Amino acid sequence: MTTDPARPCLACAIVTGATIPPGGAIVETPFFHAHQDVAYPVPGFVIVAARRHIHSLDELTDTEAHDLIDLMRRLRQAQRAVLGIDYVYYFYNEDTTHHFHAWMIPRYPWMQEFGRAIESVRPALHYAQQHHTTPAHQAAVEHAAEQLRAALQS
Repeated sequence: MTTDPARPCLACAIVTGATIPPGGAIVETPFFHAHQDVAYPVPGFVIVAARRHIHSLDELTDTEAHDLIDLMRRLRQAQRAVLGIDYVYYFYNEDTTHHFHAWMIPRYPWMQEFGRAIESVRPALHYAQQHHTTPAHQAAVEHAAEQLRAALQS
C-alpha cells in the first residue's frame, strides 16, 4: 500500500515518533502503537494503530491479530479501572486515508444529550472538537493518557 506524498499518513507519523499525540504513546507492542486521538479531545479516546502500513484486518498476521485483541482488552481494562469508563464504542473502517487503526471511544455522561445509538458518536465528537478546547480540557486528555500508560506498566 502506498501513501499519497501530498497527504502523509498520520498513523505512520505517530508510530515513527514524527508526530507526538497528546500525552505521548500510551503503550507500544512490537506490532501496535496505542495513543490518544489527536483530533478529538475526549479523555481516554484511544487509537490502536498497526506499526506496519497495512490497510485492512485481513492483512494482519495471526501473531498481529492476537496481539491486537490482547492489547485492546488490556486498554479496555485500564479505561475502566483508572478512568471509570463504563462504556466504549469500537470502530474500525477500511475507507480511510490512514493505515490500519481501531478507535476506542469512551462514552461519558455529557454525551447523553446526543443519544445512545451509534449515530450519537459523530455529533458528540464534533461537540468535543468545538467545545473542549480549553487548557483544562487538554490537560484532562493528557492526564488520561498518563493514567492509562501507568496502569498498563504496572
